[in-house]
Amino acid sequence: MPDLIDRMYFQQLSALEPVEVCTRAQCTYDGTDRYYTVAVWDQDYRVYPHLMKIEPAGDGSERLHPYFDLFIVHYLLRAKAIEPAGQWISEKDIPGGATFFRGPHAIPTECISNRFGNDLPAFKRRCQQLRGLPLALADAAHVFAIAPRISVAALYWRGDEEFPAEAGILFDRTIAQHLATDIVFAVAVGICERLGAASGRTSDR
Repeated sequence: MPDLIDRMYFQQLSALEPVEVCTRAQCTYDGTDRYYTVAVWDQDYRVYPHLMKIEPAGDGSERLHPYFDLFIVHYLLRAKAIEPAGQWISEKDIPGGATFFRGPHAIPTECISNRFGNDLPAFKRRCQQLRGLPLALADAAHVFAIAPRISVAALYWRGDEEFPAEAGILFDRTIAQHLATDIVFAVAVGICERLGAASGRTSDR
């Protein structure tokens, strides 16, 4: 298991009542083999707290950015039994976000804009490939169900003679009720990396 996940988080998860975790996080628990199954970006992942292990549940599932492993554990620990509000905020609107999300914690949306430039149709195709649902924002936008209670939107604007193409990430306004700020950053990095990845990769769906 990557060192970025402190073993104490697995220990904390092991100490929780599985029924309570499943209710909050909308996941399932196998009491025999002692693992949770949670849907992350339309793929199932198994979390074995006692083994401190996370793995894709299906043969065709891909390994996401390592930050998603960190996200999965924290999601199971902290998710609240509340539905997404369908109202979008930027990272700067998250409590403490205006000071946190800058410098080394600036969300790397250039991973997306460097990939697509002014090719808006290509951005749309990539979002559809990754199960995104269209959203009426920017020049193009799609919503992704990152986890059962976590919705994130990717936005895109074409460039012109004065300004280059630009991408952005928005979060459902309930995000801070589920995740600490550093975990929100981890999710955003993973999203930018996956959206900006070359579509020819064998892991693409």
